[in-house]
Amino acid sequence: MKRAYHVLDVFTDKPLSGNPLAVVHDCDGLDGTAMQSIAKEFNLSETVFVLPAENPAHTAKVRIFTPGKEVPFAGHPTVGTAIILARKRWGTGEDADGGERDGIVVLEEKIGIVRIGVTLKNGSAFAEFDIPQKPSVLERAIDTELAAAALGLVPAEIGFENHRPSSFTAGLDFDFVPVRDLGVLKRCKLERRTFDKAFAAKAAYVYTRETYSTGNDFHARMFAPGFGVEEDPATGSAAAAFAGVIRQFDQPLGGIHRYRIEQGHIMGRASQIGLEIDVQGDLHAVRIGGDAVVVAEGTLDV
Repeated sequence: MKRAYHVLDVFTDKPLSGNPLAVVHDCDGLDGTAMQSIAKEFNLSETVFVLPAENPAHTAKVRIFTPGKEVPFAGHPTVGTAIILARKRWGTGEDADGGERDGIVVLEEKIGIVRIGVTLKNGSAFAEFDIPQKPSVLERAIDTELAAAALGLVPAEIGFENHRPSSFTAGLDFDFVPVRDLGVLKRCKLERRTFDKAFAAKAAYVYTRETYSTGNDFHARMFAPGFGVEEDPATGSAAAAFAGVIRQFDQPLGGIHRYRIEQGHIMGRASQIGLEIDVQGDLHAVRIGGDAVVVAEGTLDV
């Protein structure tokens, strides 16, 4: 059977940057084993498979796979899939009248129902969604010496201000490692022999306050060899959990706070993730947003 697919670069407005995503359409008849094989064939950090929604009021049901496993939720697949389905439904926003197209896409993901606001205008595309599961802390200790060894660093390079290693989840578990500055972050390298011992989440999000652009707030790298992803250019699910890190260590006051997170620059895949935190005593809501561009389309004969 022939199935259409698109490849998008997500969390960027420029082709050949950001985080690549494959979206395969009309996936009725594919089981999980076949989907995993196709995801491995694309060999991108994630591939999305679009199925008919179980609730006719929703846009679609989706399943999300890394090259190594299925995941219940991920940020750049949510943004990219919402944008490509909106384009198929409403057009590209490149109408003769230059009209803007706005609307809601509702995806049924393993984690639950996700509502995404999409804006299409002049060929550009932006999507933003409330994360379906608020961040929560994972009560486990990260050994600083072991974490440093797993990242090719020395213990003195880990931590800045009051930030120290921590673990949070917002549907996917991540271990968060603050490092002193951008120079340290650039030198991080995956040490396979100690990585799994250091990080119970099997995914390490390493971040610093220093950024390439003065308009951004953090720079991050994400390593997840257990997911089949050596390094990810942009990780929305980690940014969602990172809201818990910000809440714990920076302790923003009540109200809405907006952050911009750089990622992927060191890989040559510059990305920017928008993170919005609504604090009302505790975290009331967390939103992830970003752009995406279509870079390829074709047909799978499977």
